[in-house]
Amino acid sequence: MLKIREFFFLFLFLSIICNAQEKKKLSLGEQPVFKVSKATTSIIVDGKQEEEVWDKTEARELNYFYKIDKSTDKQKTTFKMLWDEENLYVFFKCEDQYITARETKRDGQPYFDDCAELFLITVPDSLDTHFGFELNLNKASNDFIYFNDYYKNEHAVFKNYNPKFKVEITYDGTINNNTDIDKGWTMEMAIPLSEFGALGKLKEVKTGNRWAFLAIRQDRNDLEGNRRSTSTIFPIYDISKNVHQPNRFGLLEFVE
Repeated sequence: MLKIREFFFLFLFLSIICNAQEKKKLSLGEQPVFKVSKATTSIIVDGKQEEEVWDKTEARELNYFYKIDKSTDKQKTTFKMLWDEENLYVFFKCEDQYITARETKRDGQPYFDDCAELFLITVPDSLDTHFGFELNLNKASNDFIYFNDYYKNEHAVFKNYNPKFKVEITYDGTINNNTDIDKGWTMEMAIPLSEFGALGKLKEVKTGNRWAFLAIRQDRNDLEGNRRSTSTIFPIYDISKNVHQPNRFGLLEFVE
């Protein structure tokens, strides 16, 4: 009887902790911080990461994996960012044995292909709204402004947000052909800081500023269907819901 009672209270305690984590608001003193170095030279967006400054900014792997069903679902992704007065630069380097890209339309479903995703909150203590960029290797972009708990606990997505940005892809392998083994792909982006003024005038980005963000990779390894695995730079509380959980985002800090 005692063990049953102890188990009950342990279960209750863990439930309270998990519920608190789910509802926990972003705290600038507690979230992990990713350092984004300032570019000291011009960046050519070509998907090749040839500028020396890319070697001087922080690099981090997306080591939190979800929906892993096969050994090939857990593949390495390295993520980097840079900034200057005009742009935020983003770089994904992905190992991939089976490269897949089917979506070709804007605001379609590139997240069912091999896809790189970036969510950004330019006011880091606001958890209701974030900018989203989701792109596959066809450069098909699903970009949006996402509103959490917009009405009666339902979320809303503003799909008419169509920012102008540069993106280039490189890949080593064959797309949509699983008869051979591919090596991987890269994606490089330059997003103008002015594109984040859609929700009001964005203040000038300065050294020391912090934004909340999440970098994500959707890894598709089957030619048919929509099954894919997911990896993130910071842990998601409950992947069965979705990846739009800003209370689990980390922070990026603009540094020299």
